[in-house]
Amino acid sequence: MEAATDWLLGYPFVFRALSHRVGPGSVLVDYGCGPGRVADRAARLLGARVVGVDTSPEMLALARSGAGAVAEFHLVEDGRVTGLPDECADAVMCNHVLASLATEEAVLAVFTEIRRLLRPGAPLVLLSTDPDCTGLDYASLRIGSGGRAPGGPYRPGGELALRLRRTDGSWQEVRNHAWPVSLLPALLDRCDFGDLVQERPTVDEALGLADPALVRAHDWAAERVRPPLVVTRADARS
Repeated sequence: MEAATDWLLGYPFVFRALSHRVGPGSVLVDYGCGPGRVADRAARLLGARVVGVDTSPEMLALARSGAGAVAEFHLVEDGRVTGLPDECADAVMCNHVLASLATEEAVLAVFTEIRRLLRPGAPLVLLSTDPDCTGLDYASLRIGSGGRAPGGPYRPGGELALRLRRTDGSWQEVRNHAWPVSLLPALLDRCDFGDLVQERPTVDEALGLADPALVRAHDWAAERVRPPLVVTRADARS
């Protein structure tokens, strides 16, 4: 997938949030690493020891074949990361994982496992798509089918159609789950996180962070109207 909007308004801001707490000698876990591209970039940019974890053996195999700067990979089985002890991480990033979760219980289980991995006071940086940003054609995605689910707003965990642009310019529709970003603070609080901060990155803010070639590649018209991504940072309570 092209993921241009993510690389403009998402991942650079995740890396910036992590850079205040992560550097050489730190351990950063990428929870839901997928094919490993973001983990690889984080390792090269931050200099941290990055550990990728995922529920999919196929994704981990793909990541191992291409994410050369990532230190190691682990499988998530029955909700627990295999091979990683309690309080082993100086930070965790978790990008677009919530979209794959259909229930509040599943979201809480992920947050609880991330809290297990974090040292006291260490940050979780979470990137998510705002399900309210429907009806706009972003550079690499379209959220929903034109505004709202039948009958009103998307319910938490409700099915949400997402169109993603491929690198060849074609589009693929996937089925995600809607998690309003306004719900995240309360869910994180229940899992022993505090000091929460949320930001909605803008195109103007991205000009000094994102790859200049990417910035020039699109006009970012919809991203300027309503930025669709939210970065949430919360610290594991001591």
